Amino acid sequence: MSSQDIPEENLPAEQSAGHIEHGHGTAVGVADEKNPFADPGLPPHEHRIQDIDERAAKRSERAVAFLFTLSMLATVGFIASYVAIPADKSIFVFPIGHLSALNFALGLTLGTALFTIGAGAVHWARTLMSDVEVADERHAIAADPEVRAKVHADFRQGAKESAFGRRKLIRNTLFGAVALVPLSGVVLLRDLGPLPEDKLRHTLWAKGKLLVNMNTNEPLRPSDVAVGSLTFAKPDGLEEHDEDFQNEIAKAALMIVRLQPDNIKDKRELEWSHEGIVAYSKICTHVGCPISLYEQQTHHVLCPCHQSTFDLSDGARVIFGPAGHALPQLRIGVNDEGYLEALGDFEEPVGPAFWERG
Repeated sequence: MSSQDIPEENLPAEQSAGHIEHGHGTAVGVADEKNPFADPGLPPHEHRIQDIDERAAKRSERAVAFLFTLSMLATVGFIASYVAIPADKSIFVFPIGHLSALNFALGLTLGTALFTIGAGAVHWARTLMSDVEVADERHAIAADPEVRAKVHADFRQGAKESAFGRRKLIRNTLFGAVALVPLSGVVLLRDLGPLPEDKLRHTLWAKGKLLVNMNTNEPLRPSDVAVGSLTFAKPDGLEEHDEDFQNEIAKAALMIVRLQPDNIKDKRELEWSHEGIVAYSKICTHVGCPISLYEQQTHHVLCPCHQSTFDLSDGARVIFGPAGHALPQLRIGVNDEGYLEALGDFEEPVGPAFWERG
């Protein structure tokens, strides 16, 4: 039990005599041999330069307003970066190295917006708000009406001393900064909308596009595709060094197999083929893995991820596994120069879950 918990009449005479009323900058107890741990009270209050010089206070006010304004500009920069910077653009930042330009801009602007609000609030509190320390006695958890009235009065006094109403420049810039920061999160909701519209329904394949061997990078002739072989192709004009290569090849990757025409069971498959050469999407319709395993005796292709199996002699229908629908077929023919070419794009979107793509 501390000396403050002992009733006044039970304290030693020396301590009772040395006890002084609480007050800022005054001792509340006198230390001696019998009472070595007397409460020293609060140190004398020292005025800040902003308390005695209105010009210094104005400088601090402008500094706080500058930080809040910088936060607003950073929030606007966040939104502008999100809209204007391509997602696949990269930049070199010393000494980190190559980074995504979009991620770097978003992190820098949002970090600046949040930091400057915090820095402005701290500078405001340390230079302009009242810094007088007030000591109060402990009280019971359940506050009585007098205590609640005192709390309300203290709050009103604190609001008055913060100069929130008088420092209109700080107040207005703070409102602006706090109001704009949530827009950063609102802008991110754009990715939850109907985008990417119908972009996933189209690939680079079009009428007249040559089928180019992925390994040799040369256009394919019917004689290049042997019976029982599996060949992978891409659209003519799509190169690995292209900026959007990964996005486009993920939709346009093609699997070419040559069957005996008599072995093709599906009528449309036969009509869309050329001399038994059929072209199907290489992208599995389960979760989009690339199909690469072919069994020439059964004409089955297997996805290595989850073992979905498709019958290329029967419209690439699913005969095993979790895939939900057949592989899309590309209609092909031969041009005047004897090269295999596409006669259009896929009639349905490639990859998984196309029914949900809108």
